[in-house]
Order: sequence, then structure tokens, then C-alpha cells
Amino acid sequence: MLRLSLILHLFIGSTLAGSAVIAALLIGQDTLRPILIAAALGFIAAFPVSYIVARKLYELR
Repeated sequence: MLRLSLILHLFIGSTLAGSAVIAALLIGQDTLRPILIAAALGFIAAFPVSYIVARKLYELR
């Protein structure tokens, strides 16, 4: 399950990080620091999301 979770993190992490960066830009935070913070928060938030998705996929088996 860990392998699937890490593979899912590649996709979910980039999606959440990209969404967070776009949200930061939409609210007017257009300097480097807020953009990097938003990307890091999206990347970190993807770990539990990826684990939950992987667990749900294994439950379907």
C-alpha cells in the first residue's frame, strides 16, 4: 500500500500544490515567498490524502 500511496502522491501532490499556487496568485500574493509556501502546503497536504485514497483503493479489492 505504501508504494501505491507514493505513486498517487506524485499526481495528487502536484495537483494540490498547483491549485494552492493558483489560489495564492488569485488573492494577490505574487511574490516568491507566498508562492513557495502555497506550493509546500499543497505538497504536504497531499501525503494524508494519498494515503486515504490508497487505503480506499485497497478496500475495493
